[in-house]
Amino acid sequence: MVRTQVQLTKEQADSLKQLAAKRKVSIAHLIRQGVEQVLRESFTVSRAELRERALKAAGRFRSGGLNLSENHDEYFVEAIERGHRK
Repeated sequence: MVRTQVQLTKEQADSLKQLAAKRKVSIAHLIRQGVEQVLRESFTVSRAELRERALKAAGRFRSGGLNLSENHDEYFVEAIERGHRK
């Protein structure tokens, strides 16, 4: 672990101390949990971003088949069945 120094307000320090006592963990443990949560959230793609990516990708690829939109259910079943045989 890397040692670091963080300045908290009096209210933050008091609240963390109470929460740590209640959960029977250290204040450092709570701070590490908070850092992990912030990092996870910063790397999570929002639904809006996923939707935008999907819209940009729509229509950009070709299947090679002429009737994919008409027979997609059959192709899907075939792909699933092939996957189970492997």
